[in-house]
Amino acid sequence: MEFNPTKKVPFSARQAEWYEKAKANLNPKRLQQLLLELTNIHSPTGATRDAANYMQHRLEMVGMETKTHDLSAISRSVMGEYRGLGGGASLLLYAPLDTHLDRTKEEEILSGEGQEADVQPYAQQVDDWVFGLGASNPKGMIATHTEVCTALIEARIPLKGNLLLGMADGGMPVDIKERHSGMSNGVLGLLNRGMYPDFAIIMKPWNWVYHEEPGMAWFKIRVRGTMGYAGIPHDAPGFRSSVVPAATVIQELQAWLPEYTRRNTSGVIAPHGWIAGVRGGQMERPAFPSAVTDIFFDVRVNPRVSPADVKAQFAAFIADLKSRKPEIELDWEMYGSVPGGTTDPDNWIIQSAKRGWEHVEGRPHGTPDYLAGQTDGAALRRYGVPTARIGWPWPATGAPMPVAEGLGGMGATYVPDLMPCAEKILYAVIDTLTRGRSELGLSAG
Repeated sequence: MEFNPTKKVPFSARQAEWYEKAKANLNPKRLQQLLLELTNIHSPTGATRDAANYMQHRLEMVGMETKTHDLSAISRSVMGEYRGLGGGASLLLYAPLDTHLDRTKEEEILSGEGQEADVQPYAQQVDDWVFGLGASNPKGMIATHTEVCTALIEARIPLKGNLLLGMADGGMPVDIKERHSGMSNGVLGLLNRGMYPDFAIIMKPWNWVYHEEPGMAWFKIRVRGTMGYAGIPHDAPGFRSSVVPAATVIQELQAWLPEYTRRNTSGVIAPHGWIAGVRGGQMERPAFPSAVTDIFFDVRVNPRVSPADVKAQFAAFIADLKSRKPEIELDWEMYGSVPGGTTDPDNWIIQSAKRGWEHVEGRPHGTPDYLAGQTDGAALRRYGVPTARIGWPWPATGAPMPVAEGLGGMGATYVPDLMPCAEKILYAVIDTLTRGRSELGLSAG
């Protein structure tokens, strides 16, 4: 997708002065201390109450008015507000509060033994680094947003609009059934309880500004056979393995996924998909081959494609597979779906975020890399909130402690990497909240 050059809306002399004054207050050591303390509070999806209480106290110390929303006895989301003089817009800085892992023994099938520093449910600090589960995502984002708000309030910038800082449970792409949490349930709860802003900025890894993000579609394929016994020969009449045909289905699915991505790529979204796991049989009964083997996976949903359309595409794949492999008995279902979300790339907040990016980077923004990562930003956009996503280089390189390969615990943060992103967000905050509503394309109210 080709982007037009960023719209030039220069700062006035006063705005430039305010920006420099607030930027001088950005404190990496304060940010790092907050990140260390917050990472030390274990907050898996559906159990964020302690982390929310900590952040509520922190925001009140900064000078923001706060309120919370409870989703259960152990799940809480929190919002802070700093009101301007009036006549301006409301801008939400947002990040989820929950981590994608709980680090229970049962999760080792997902994370492995997990001895690396970035997957531990506690924080460690080495020089400018902070390690621990979620120290990068989401807690590095929370700490950065908080530092932006703190620096701005300390500088006593005369804002016209209202600055909001929101942190919700349920932001990870999971569905924790016993806690009824995940898939953006927390941010929607905050939006429904007074947090709804004119604009929003979310922070997420990758050093670009994005105006859209994908959704998700979760599928399960069940390959059927019959229950067997290890003591019978392979050609025993009436026995059909579910495990061996599942291997064929996996190979077919793995070949289909890149084709799905190619067909559905548009805008800045390349919606990838990955097979997440295979489940069948019981470790306690290896003598009895399982009658069913389940394959489950996630494919991402482009904002211009509905989950229903993705379901139809997958149904066509299954029909073709069955026609070519009639000996394989299987059925399938979509068991989870979240649509994507997009904001007009010419919207004020997208352009403002790009101006901040260009101001700090000293170069034109250009066309960003394709994106497949899903966040609560998609939910904000679906609810009609114009939302910009802005980030920092990831993964951090040169870690002095062992970290997991691949995604890991999203928990290795080099604080100097966060500071340019803080400056970009601060630029967009001052650009947006020191202007009247009409300048931003909003009704006067």
